[in-house]
Amino acid sequence: MVYKFVLLSDEVDEFGCEIQIDSEATFMDLHDVILKSVGYTNDQITSFFVCDDDWEKEVEITQIQMDTASDVDSYVMDETKLYDLVNDEGQKLMFVFDYMNDRAFFMELKSIITNKELSKPICNISKGKAPAQLLDAIMEDPTTLIKAAAVFDEVEDFLDGEGFNEDELDGLSINDNYFEE
Repeated sequence: MVYKFVLLSDEVDEFGCEIQIDSEATFMDLHDVILKSVGYTNDQITSFFVCDDDWEKEVEITQIQMDTASDVDSYVMDETKLYDLVNDEGQKLMFVFDYMNDRAFFMELKSIITNKELSKPICNISKGKAPAQLLDAIMEDPTTLIKAAAVFDEVEDFLDGEGFNEDELDGLSINDNYFEE
């Protein structure tokens, strides 16, 4: 089976990509294709999180083995197959690429293609430019800081407004037509 994931960023509205990967691949294979497709280096600690429908983190898949209590399941990217934890269309994941600042891509399993195999994962659609990998790079560009401040002000005004209803965010899903123009 082939899984088709869509990745989005909450930092850059114009960015998105679609990755196809075999269901028997590991989370490390998914990690590597994501880094390659967005041009990130492989020198940062990253993690995947399987999320519920409201994007609440449930299960962590770490890049390296972490010391955890024996009563807690521990998953490591290079030992965990995608099909072990991801089985349903619409399944939500987060890929935390800047662990110190809790910055992540939001991912959704958009479709499962049965009776097909893929020898290596591919990024078959890419739109826009991914956010900078590290917050330090963002801080060095004053135009980015100005844009970020403007977005923050808009969000703050929206959240403080009387028309905001937190329940409207429940069930947020990646739009099926995201890549269609």
